[in-house]
Amino acid sequence: MPRKPIKPPQAQHGRPRLAPQQVRIIGGEWKRRLLPVVDALGLRPTPDRVRETVFNWLRHQVGGDWAGIDCLDLFAGSGALGFEAASRGARSVTMLDFNGPVARQLQENKALLKADNVTILRGDAFSVAADMATRAQRYDVIFLDPPYQQDFIAKALPLCVPLLKQDGMVYVEAEFGLPQGEQTPDWLFPWEQVRADKAGMVYYHLLKLNDNLHENKA
Repeated sequence: MPRKPIKPPQAQHGRPRLAPQQVRIIGGEWKRRLLPVVDALGLRPTPDRVRETVFNWLRHQVGGDWAGIDCLDLFAGSGALGFEAASRGARSVTMLDFNGPVARQLQENKALLKADNVTILRGDAFSVAADMATRAQRYDVIFLDPPYQQDFIAKALPLCVPLLKQDGMVYVEAEFGLPQGEQTPDWLFPWEQVRADKAGMVYYHLLKLNDNLHENKA
């Protein structure tokens, strides 16, 4: 009798069995470690190539030493950016996400790495950022990689102004290049683009506050 073709493995409810999503840490203490990522709407881990470029940019800004650097990741998602900073020795990394399963996965990954310098919070990024400002919490680096197509960058960047330390930096990842010159919108006017690049459909930027705004804050 002819042999029947072998069917691929099936998960429950007849759906194909899928390998778990993962991100890879590319530098520091946990280099090459793979971390699981939940499948959530709008969650897109920052690609390895982009992360490598961004952390090269930041290395020049922080002088190559992360030991005294405090970071905030307002839309942590996969945690790729926050755990990368923690791996490189950041003094503290606060990671925030509104999605319950995403926040729980971040907590599990923190435990997996024994990352004592990482704090995981669940909540609305805009409310938490406003509360942090009232409590005078300040950061050297803020990661801003929100879901696309929701105008979150225009809403979040103004909230970052009181959260930055002197000479602090904000990393912004978006589906568009941030406009400059006469096209600059009001919410972007206080910021200077230090570096910017594009990889595929990902636009990424390193921003700092204009010097005169820092003087006013001081």
